[in-house]
Amino acid sequence: MTPDTVLCLASASPRRRDLLASIGVVVEVRPVDIDETPRSGEAAHDYVLRLAREKALAGACLSAHPALGSDTAVVCDGAILGKPAGREQAAAMLRGLSGRAHEVLTGVAVTGPAGLLTACVTTRVFMRAITAAELTAYWATGEPADKAGGYAIQGLAAVFVEHIEGSHSAVVGLPLFETAELLARQGVPLWNGALPSGPMS
Repeated sequence: MTPDTVLCLASASPRRRDLLASIGVVVEVRPVDIDETPRSGEAAHDYVLRLAREKALAGACLSAHPALGSDTAVVCDGAILGKPAGREQAAAMLRGLSGRAHEVLTGVAVTGPAGLLTACVTTRVFMRAITAAELTAYWATGEPADKAGGYAIQGLAAVFVEHIEGSHSAVVGLPLFETAELLARQGVPLWNGALPSGPMS
């Protein structure tokens, strides 16, 4: 028997869909179109939470299920790094991240019977030095083109990452520990219904 859909995912991200599937949450994908431009002086924490809330609320208008919105930002020296506009910008981003630590912030929001619930997770990512030849070869793979900060930790760029402090899944796109807690509070079952819904202890 095919598990029932229990959540609206207000995102086109296949990474977030796969992460939710890994904890047995079947979603209907309803991408929403919102302005993702940071506001003047907006801190990264506030930025990712604002976008997560806006996405979740927009998704809730499209579905009878609880809706989840999420946003991830790569932050270096206080600057929010979005998706690179082209090869030169991607290379500049990675040169700025090379040989040092940066932060990845992921905001999550879930609508449902308990109202609008949110969480924000910060992970520190430590990268080794990246050579100019590696930057050129990495761009040629096509992987960095649509990734915040110009890299995918779950992809080929894993070879650049020495270690992290925090949540690996949050860097990929969704902090599963915190997300599972929010879903449980909204009555969304995990593990394809094998784990009863309700607050997790």
